[in-house]
Amino acid sequence: MELNQLEYFVALAHIKNFTKAAKSLNVSQPALSRSIGRLEKDLNVKLFARDSRKVALTQYGQTFLSYAERILLELETARQDIMNMAEPDSGVINLSFMHSLGAYLVPDLVKEFRKLYPKIQFSLNQNHSFLLSKQLFKGESDLCLCSAPINMSDIAWVPLLTEKLYIIVPTTHPLAQKDIINMEEIASEPFITLKPRYGLRTKTENLFELSSIHPKIRFEGDEIITVASLVAAGLGVSLVPKIPGMDHLDIKFLSVNAPKCSREIGLAWYANRPMSLAAHRFQNFVINKFSKK
Repeated sequence: MELNQLEYFVALAHIKNFTKAAKSLNVSQPALSRSIGRLEKDLNVKLFARDSRKVALTQYGQTFLSYAERILLELETARQDIMNMAEPDSGVINLSFMHSLGAYLVPDLVKEFRKLYPKIQFSLNQNHSFLLSKQLFKGESDLCLCSAPINMSDIAWVPLLTEKLYIIVPTTHPLAQKDIINMEEIASEPFITLKPRYGLRTKTENLFELSSIHPKIRFEGDEIITVASLVAAGLGVSLVPKIPGMDHLDIKFLSVNAPKCSREIGLAWYANRPMSLAAHRFQNFVINKFSKK
């Protein structure tokens, strides 16, 4: 079994077409077919079910894919570590994070870290909680800044800070005369929130359950700023953290008396995968920074 056979197999498994996969690999289609054929012969199983237009993984192929991807990832990590040994203050960190953290936390951390290690680069990815956990598990991210814990085996998570959550209403809303309310006071209000699979959406639903209320959801968005802007337009109320970019909006932030409304923000990584020296340095930098507060 050769390394390029694994690379060819993984590419074909994701693209599911010999012609397109061969083009992406810059090899001829017959060469790709021969390589896959030799790999199947070595393993003595069929990895792909073929038809005239596309291919699909067999059950053996699905199992082998996870191992092949892990092997290629380990080799890339080893390559990066060897390069870092030759030039220890360089490397690339694959950092993923929740949408809302891109407005303040991530830029501040990256800027401060690169003052210490200017040669280390970042590959950044912004997404919702469900995809963030999958990217960590698949090795597409080294580290992830996200809300509390990702429910997936072998994912480690360290809390860094607590964000207070507020009910926001338009400044013209009757509740805007108050500073503190109970969750039950918005029970009959149209509610604007994030889409399912976002961590804040899950947190909001848990708080609703604790309060035994079921607000009518009028809109589901992808960005907290979008949600807040629609609240300012008078379309409903919401529950959000206070983040940069909201100061100019005609909204009132109301503290919630009961239940306690907050969320934990932390740093996550895949515990059973070796981490590059660059990623390990950023991990220590972030944890040490918040442990002093």
